[in-house]
Amino acid sequence: MLTAMGSLVAALWTMLHPQTLLLGAVAFLLFADFLKRQRRKNYPGPWRLPFLGNFFHLDFEQSHLTLQPFVKKYGNLIGLECGNVSTVVITGLPLIKEALIHMDQHFVNRPVFPLQDHIFKGNGLVMSNGQVWKEQRRFAMTALRNFGLGKKSLEERIQEEARHLTDAIKEENGQPFDPHFKINNAVSNIICSITFGKRFEYQDDQFQELLRLLDEVVCMSASISCQLYNIFPWIMEFLPGSHHTVFRKWEKLKLFVSEMIENHKRDWNPDETRDFIDAYLKEMAKNAAKATSSFHEENLIWSTLDLFFAGTETTSTTLRWGLLYLARYPEIQAKVHAEIDRVLGQGQQPSMAARESMPYTNAVIHEVQRMGNIIPLNVPREVTVDTTLAGYHLPKGTMIMTNLTALHRDPTEWATPDTFNPEHFLENGQFKKREAFLPFSIGKRACLGEQLARSELFIFFTSLMQKFTFKPPNNEKLSLKFRMGITISPVKHRLCAVPRA
Repeated sequence: MLTAMGSLVAALWTMLHPQTLLLGAVAFLLFADFLKRQRRKNYPGPWRLPFLGNFFHLDFEQSHLTLQPFVKKYGNLIGLECGNVSTVVITGLPLIKEALIHMDQHFVNRPVFPLQDHIFKGNGLVMSNGQVWKEQRRFAMTALRNFGLGKKSLEERIQEEARHLTDAIKEENGQPFDPHFKINNAVSNIICSITFGKRFEYQDDQFQELLRLLDEVVCMSASISCQLYNIFPWIMEFLPGSHHTVFRKWEKLKLFVSEMIENHKRDWNPDETRDFIDAYLKEMAKNAAKATSSFHEENLIWSTLDLFFAGTETTSTTLRWGLLYLARYPEIQAKVHAEIDRVLGQGQQPSMAARESMPYTNAVIHEVQRMGNIIPLNVPREVTVDTTLAGYHLPKGTMIMTNLTALHRDPTEWATPDTFNPEHFLENGQFKKREAFLPFSIGKRACLGEQLARSELFIFFTSLMQKFTFKPPNNEKLSLKFRMGITISPVKHRLCAVPRA
């Protein structure tokens, strides 16, 4: 009997061609993918390919723009899929507020992408969740306050750095130059003074290399190779591509911070806390006996890197957009100059106290943020428990993207949504806050450095406008094209900074 069964199996095997087996396997996987999709709510949205989902619907060079026609077609809540990740994009201020404020406990987590998981492993301030995130954020906010956030001492640090930046730009003698890394260095020095207890000279080769690494990971993290890693990590792990370069560059950034931590350990005095690293080392010592404590060296490295990244990239990119827009709109730049001359003159250094007397300059900075739109889909959230939004069931684990692009260009909110127009933030000559302006997000996971960023933007921008007139180089036209990365930044360009009398 067994011999007969064996013969039958052998005969069937010889009848099956490799093509037949392959076809059967594909059919089985397609059926499994179909069943998986049936278990998910069929949100409005474009059709999806098996396994890849909507991967080919989104141009990763301008994903926030290719998304907008789908919003117009399908509405303010649409579903997209990339591989195994089910995503819901929410549009419109009422829906955004409903999700991120009124139901914020259901949308407080960050999704765990394979790429980020490979790099961060759940550590730090930006990509952590649960108790780790709560502990790290609470500590970071306390540390930022202790080291000057909202205090005169930090404002004075920003003013001093603004002087260093204007001096460095003055050395260009009005000739064309790329402002990218000078601005990066200046902005980064503020968060470095908080985290590392020091600033870095603009000629410091090691620090310039660090800023270049940061810029490269910002750009390369949005590459197709990295997106494919998030869909097929088990395959992409063995294939060449920019994802491996991103991993190596993050390791170099980690090494820099690790060396700074080791330097702090050598002369650390728990009774004299100099900066964020010292404060963290003290917290680690206090929690050393707790087996479940999230205060350990790996979290120190990533929390420091998160502060360094967030405190450099976003503000620096916004300032670069600001100079670019004003060089393209000289009539607006002239109005900023006139207000600065009237309120400050050339002798008084810009301060936060002066902001109330400078509504036009303040409005210009806000319009730069609206048009620059540097984080167009916000930092993603994840549904923590099964919930319902706009009548749709959102299973736990669904990723939420907030459509800030549509919000900041909404024709019902902005008189000229696609035009650079500071009047959007003015009413009867006074500065006007706008509810539909959310560059720092809202809710429990809003940017913890918002107050610092606002101070930096005003003081740096006003200091530069006070000292220079920014113009395009002769016979060069300045482009508003952007480079897609973790943030949207201007393409490489040069400006002339002509000293003002």
